[in-house]
Amino acid sequence: MPFSLALGMASSLVGLVLLSMAWSFGVLLLAAGLVGLGSAVFHPESSRVARLASGGRYGFAQSVFQVGGNAGTALGPLLAAFVVVPHGQSSVAWFSLVALAGICVLSLVGRWYRDRLATSVRPAPRTTTGAEAPLSRARVSVTVAILLTLIFSKYFYMASFSSYYTFYLIQRFGVSVAQSQIYLFVFLGAAAAGTILGGPIGDRFGRKPVIWGSILGVLPFTLALPHVGLLWTVLLTVPIGMILASAMPAILVYAQELLPGRIGLVGGLFFGFAFGMGGLGAAILGELADHRGITSVYTLCSYLPLIGLAAAFLPRLRR
Repeated sequence: MPFSLALGMASSLVGLVLLSMAWSFGVLLLAAGLVGLGSAVFHPESSRVARLASGGRYGFAQSVFQVGGNAGTALGPLLAAFVVVPHGQSSVAWFSLVALAGICVLSLVGRWYRDRLATSVRPAPRTTTGAEAPLSRARVSVTVAILLTLIFSKYFYMASFSSYYTFYLIQRFGVSVAQSQIYLFVFLGAAAAGTILGGPIGDRFGRKPVIWGSILGVLPFTLALPHVGLLWTVLLTVPIGMILASAMPAILVYAQELLPGRIGLVGGLFFGFAFGMGGLGAAILGELADHRGITSVYTLCSYLPLIGLAAAFLPRLRR
């Protein structure tokens, strides 16, 4: 569905406009839902487009695709600090111009995508994987479950930053709202940089080593984070963001190779699960913060990368 890309962006556009004028909590939730719906429609199909345009460099293509979203997410706190905080809720409407530009660009991409689909022969989905020995349906299911478990650990931890890092900095170190948004930008900017590294490294050395390093390699930094001062807190978020974010392109391409011919299914499943875990994590961690304090959130989450040990059970796929 080539033009679903533009339709998804249109849903986000309506959500942004509604967000700028939301007059009640219910309308605020509706606006957020429209933005989320746009993202849900956009990501699976755009993941397919990225693979189609990759020229065989699948990890690199996924990294470039995802770094756009991560870079936009990183800019969010700066826009909040320097636009929304001083100018108020109505200033959110200005960001709808970016969504409008996105609709125009995605309409052109949709035409290219439509023409490619019309001139290419769609291969029938294969029943075997790209592994050195065919994997059974049960083994494939177990492997997908392991990958989703790794996504859970990554996005649950990321939720602690995207939703509560500013509150943590304000409460523990007494920084201002604007300063906390800048420090959040440092973390999210590092995550954007990590995204662009994960895919090409996976293309060169294989997906599994990247998954191992990106999930488990972050553990020393997360364990140290709750016990250091402001300067080291900010500095530690750089390797944490880079290492964690490098996992997603490798995991996505690994899953695409595990389930050849099901690119849309993989995109929908993994992006949907990732965003869902982020939302669920925000709710659960918020409840924990209310009862145990915001510091306990980061103490608990520092152990989440240990779930990365499950990567030991991933089969090695032929490159």
